[in-house]
Amino acid sequence: MNWLRSIILPAEGSAYARQVDDLYIAIIVICAFFFVLIAGLLSYFVWRYRRRGPDDVTPHISHNLKLELLWSIVPLIILTVLFFWGFNSYMVARVAPGEALEIQVTGKKWLWQFEYPDGMRTLNEVHVPVGKAVKFIMSSEDVIHSFYAPSFRVKMDVLPNRYTELWLQPREEGVHTLFCAEYCGRGHSDMLGKIVVDSEEKFQEWQALGDEQTRTMPLAELGALLYESKGCSSCHSLDGSRREGPSFRGVFGEMTSITGGPPVKVDENYLRESILDPQAKIVAGFEGIMPTFQGLLREREINALVEFIKSRK
Repeated sequence: MNWLRSIILPAEGSAYARQVDDLYIAIIVICAFFFVLIAGLLSYFVWRYRRRGPDDVTPHISHNLKLELLWSIVPLIILTVLFFWGFNSYMVARVAPGEALEIQVTGKKWLWQFEYPDGMRTLNEVHVPVGKAVKFIMSSEDVIHSFYAPSFRVKMDVLPNRYTELWLQPREEGVHTLFCAEYCGRGHSDMLGKIVVDSEEKFQEWQALGDEQTRTMPLAELGALLYESKGCSSCHSLDGSRREGPSFRGVFGEMTSITGGPPVKVDENYLRESILDPQAKIVAGFEGIMPTFQGLLREREINALVEFIKSRK
């Protein structure tokens, strides 16, 4: 059934994905078999027992015990097998191995935040080592979100004021897409992330230095990339239009009004402070809803965002 699997299902990112796919395909095959069987018998009976003349009389048939037992017991057996098959897959998905790498996940409008055991945090992109079980412990800062990774066949609601969990074990290196599968407001469709599966060596190197792109890309270009990947585009426009936060267009070098304080000049120090401590100086007319990026950005990434904003003339 690999040909059917390749047509109707996305690529498999883990061994668990194969378990889900096997059950799904089994249900499709069973349904297709009985559809053909029942539709075929129905068509045959319509033709075989059609009325051939005005004097035809339908014969009186009360029941057939063997047939009735057959169409009751066979579906019962099939459904029982499917139930225990599905229950076993469910338990596999719910119980993570004890040695799993634990990563804290926070869903918020409109981005994913990941925090590793050593305190390092990332936005909308999580790196995991290949072949190692990874357990996500998830919560929301605002509304209900849903953590959905199609290639791993896992999905779990992310709720405010409580924790939910799921785990996965990647079987090969690659990049997988992460979605929010619960409508959470205007930026719902932009709440995309990546699960990057690295070799153990690449994973350790990434934790220490960041990826190659972060280390070598020109600052303004890296800033443009971070503007999209870190969720800045959800609240800050580039064309001067108003969103939840002030626009980046032409803001550098200008004076801006601050809530509860004198106007300040938008320079490098102000931009850096606004990234790391956004509640320190809130632009007049806007709410203080921006989260801190302290610990979420490496030093070069902060410089890149500052350079990107400077270039928005």
